[in-house]
Amino acid sequence: MAKLPPRERILDAAEELFQNEGIRRVGVQTIAERAETTKMAIYRHFETKDALVAEWLRIVAADYQAAFDRVEAEHPGRPGEQIMGIARFITEGLPAISYRGCPFINSLAELPDRSHPARQVIEEHKAQQTRRLVGMCAAAGLPDPGQAAAEITFVLEGAQVSTQNGSIDQVGDRVLRIVEGIVGQHRASPGAARTVSG
Repeated sequence: MAKLPPRERILDAAEELFQNEGIRRVGVQTIAERAETTKMAIYRHFETKDALVAEWLRIVAADYQAAFDRVEAEHPGRPGEQIMGIARFITEGLPAISYRGCPFINSLAELPDRSHPARQVIEEHKAQQTRRLVGMCAAAGLPDPGQAAAEITFVLEGAQVSTQNGSIDQVGDRVLRIVEGIVGQHRASPGAARTVSG
């Protein structure tokens, strides 16, 4: 970590601490010590702790958006496979969530004020994610893309919570079967037979 530039060291330290200990429990001094820098240096890069939290969540959100970009590039013109790719991306991340929790869910629980900049980052990210998923569902020929996207979202986000609290076994396999069933609904819709593989 010490070989990285100060801003990157700060963000790396903040990510580890926020994920493992929570946003509210971690002070700026602790982040500075972990990043091998000073509080003054942190405030040179981030005006407030809230700004640091928001920037960390922007990076996390960018990773999720990159997953959408990746599945679209890997399965061009095959929206059904793109949706399944997103489901696989989420299920592959479940082992980490089992002991650290979803950073968005954890952060929302700690940030009840909807005007908090970090909460706004999460809400904007989730809205964009929903728009992209609705677009995939529409392209896949699902009869009600908004409803399908909502069902898939409920399944994927519910899977993260269930993994974190340990209430359901074989979460990844179950999620993939459920999402596959939702995507498969278009087989029954008129004129959609040509998009079965998509």
